[in-house]
Amino acid sequence: MLDKTYESAGAAVADIPESASIAVGGFGLSGNTNALIRAVLESGVGDLKVVSNNCGTDEHGLGILLGAGRISKMTSSYVGENKEFARRYLKGELELELTPQGTLAEKLRAGGAGIAAFYTRTGVGTQVAEGGLPQRYGPDGEILQASQPKDQRDFALDGETKTFVLEESIVTDYALVHAAYGDRHGNLVFNKAARQFSPVAAMAGKICIAEVEHLVEPGELDPDAIHLPGVFVHRVVEVGTDIEKPIEKRTVQAATAASGDRSLKKEA
Repeated sequence: MLDKTYESAGAAVADIPESASIAVGGFGLSGNTNALIRAVLESGVGDLKVVSNNCGTDEHGLGILLGAGRISKMTSSYVGENKEFARRYLKGELELELTPQGTLAEKLRAGGAGIAAFYTRTGVGTQVAEGGLPQRYGPDGEILQASQPKDQRDFALDGETKTFVLEESIVTDYALVHAAYGDRHGNLVFNKAARQFSPVAAMAGKICIAEVEHLVEPGELDPDAIHLPGVFVHRVVEVGTDIEKPIEKRTVQAATAASGDRSLKKEA
């Protein structure tokens, strides 16, 4: 099927079942799949196992699924910026598999590339490798489930023997990503920092659903500019440019009218 477009976000996610695993692109609120996330919320499915760098904020991104009680497990590298995420984890309402950020990206990429596992130096000498990271708490703060020790092996590197930890790859049932441009064949172009985890999340999903701001015809995208080839993308939904793009922490500086401030002067 060459034309992978769907008429709406709701139609594109309609077959995501209860208890599905989903890899979701985004870093903080940058590159969030807001239209697809809201469509999943409206579909009513729950017990979702989500793999994403973080869980949005309390009111945006994946945070709206979490707040509605639709997510039962997160595999992430970062809990901050979402008080509900931390609350549910510490109260035993959510399972959390904390994973170093670079390792998480590689686990997704490797899964999409058909690589079952890989060795990395990241996490050696910590609970990441040795086990014991709390994954689920009880209502009284007791640890009900902790991470297990991982296989470790020594390799010669740069003339020195070093220890590496074995990390298993991630493959999910679905993937949700947001792109600036996409064609009907599923080729995607991301905008600047919104690229981050999106390509590897897309690769890891058995079925990847992409929301795009601009839908173009095949051949309109410069082949050298494509960040993710359509072979990894199965469904495309155009959401337009008039969409919500919240900012986690807006930082502004008050302007001053000082005559000596050349930054406030306009060129003639």
